[in-house]
This record gives sequence, structure tokens and C-alpha cells, in this order.
Amino acid sequence: MSRVKTLQALFKRYRRPGDLVFAWLFLAISVLLLSQLWDQAAYKAGGKLFAQPRFWPAVSLSLMTLFAALHLYGSAISERLDGRWKEVALWISALEFAAWFVAYAFVVPYIGYLPATLIFAVLLTLRAGYRSRTALTGAAAAAIVIVLLFKSFLQVKLPAGKIYDTLPDGIRQIMLTYF
Repeated sequence: MSRVKTLQALFKRYRRPGDLVFAWLFLAISVLLLSQLWDQAAYKAGGKLFAQPRFWPAVSLSLMTLFAALHLYGSAISERLDGRWKEVALWISALEFAAWFVAYAFVVPYIGYLPATLIFAVLLTLRAGYRSRTALTGAAAAAIVIVLLFKSFLQVKLPAGKIYDTLPDGIRQIMLTYF
């Protein structure tokens, strides 16, 4: 088998159906970043070319745009595979977990680090499909260990929940210090 046919077979085997969508997206992002370069990076008159703050970002973004265009060209001339939009939907579904993180970061200042971590650990365990008592207990135990490790041992300063203001003074101080 010739080298070209071997490469074609290899590309066909490992090519993903969402490649064309990815290529368009990557090119759009590359062009957007390149278009913003002149406003975001400075130019110093009289300076050496390689020492210009704009030079290396311009080189990297220009090459990124060039390779994105070549990727798009390669994707456009390749044979079509079924399942392109199914794969794109899979990419978008991964954004769900970013939304979980944003919700967690939003909730922590209100209910506190320990309750938020406990709740989200158990909810994400359920979301992942684990329903056994062992899995849920393990998630809750891991959340408690994480909170104790960060707050007590590492003494990371995390925001206290507004809910802690409703606790009696002795318990409130313990919760603020260790949980």
C-alpha cells in the first residue's frame, strides 16, 4: 500500500465527525484574537523588532490563524462522516459541568463552604449516576475531608456563608474557623 493510501486510511480511522465544526470554531477564535492584537499589545517606537511587546504574540496568533485555516481546508476536502451534530451536542453537554461549578461558586458565600461542598458533592455523585448508599456516603465523606483539609490544615481563607450569621455565637465561631 502506498504511503498516501496509508495516511488516508489512518486519517479516516481517527477522524472525528465534528472536525469541520471544530475547524470553523478554531479559525473564528484565531481571527478574533488576531484582530484584537493591535489594541491589546503595545508598540514601542525605536525598539528592536524582537523586543516589541506585540511581536511574539503577533507571530503566535498569525501562525495559529494559518494552521486553523489549513485545518479547515483539510476538514472541508475530507469525506463526510455521519454524526457531526451528535458530537457537537456532546461537546456542548460538557458545559453542564461548568454550569455546576458556577452555581457552586455562587452558592458558597450564602450557605458556606462546608454545606455547599457537601450538597454539590452529593448532587454531582447523583448526576454521575451513582445511587448506592456507599457512593453517596463516600462523596459526603470526601467533601468533609476536603473542607477540613483546606480550612483547618492548609488554613485557606474561604468566604463564610451568610447563613453562619444565624448560628449561636459558640457554634458560629467554630463554623467560621474550621468549616
